[in-house]
Order: sequence, then structure tokens, then C-alpha cells
Amino acid sequence: MSEKVKIEMEFEVNSSTSVLFNMISTPSGLSEWFADDVNIKEDLFTFIWDGAVQQAKMIGRKKGESVKFQWLDDQEDGLKTYFEFTIKVDDLTNDVALLITDFADSDEVEEAKRLWGNQIQDLKTTIGSF
Repeated sequence: MSEKVKIEMEFEVNSSTSVLFNMISTPSGLSEWFADDVNIKEDLFTFIWDGAVQQAKMIGRKKGESVKFQWLDDQEDGLKTYFEFTIKVDDLTNDVALLITDFADSDEVEEAKRLWGNQIQDLKTTIGSF
């Protein structure tokens, strides 16, 4: 297995911060764009894609600003990796952006960036951000 590297991306999203925060922090919001289905029990989120199941623990949350998750597989492997969604509002223009921090194997960085780009397109379509 190659070493995991940190990836940081920023996507402009034409949305109110409250709608965007709902889409990144709740099972109903995440199931509209991030996964086929999302369930929650306490701080444990279960993500389902085409029948494949992956679990992540919410390890951080700032209301209206950001959420941070860690995949249980990574946690069990002793990795300090996570994925985080952070909402950023430009002070001058009030433009809203979604910052994504993730980790990927060094040989899969470009693939991970493409996947996130596709996911964000799904998010924008869902909330009507064009």
C-alpha cells in the first residue's frame, strides 16, 4: 500500500450556507449527492454505494461551518486520515465555496480529485447551483 497524501480542493457553490451545511452534515442531505443511502447511529455514519457499505465516525462538527469524518477502516489501521467539508464565505463578494480535505494513496490522487469533482457536480445539481 502506498502512502496516503493530503488533498485539498475548493469548489464554488451557489447556495446559502444553511442549505449547504444541511447537505454535508445530515444523512438525508448526504444521501442526495454523496452516497446512495446514509444512516446514522450516534456519531457513526453508514454510507452505502451500489450495495457496498462503509462506515465513518463524525469526529468534528462546527454548526454552519464544517464537518469532519474518519473512515473506520482507516481508524482501525491506525491512520490519522479523515475527510472534511468546510464552508467558506468570501468577505467581499459573499461567494460561497466548499473546501474538501481528504487523503488518498499517492498513486490515486488524480483519481480521487476527479471523483470529488463528480460528487460536487452531483451536489450542485441537487441544490440547483449552476
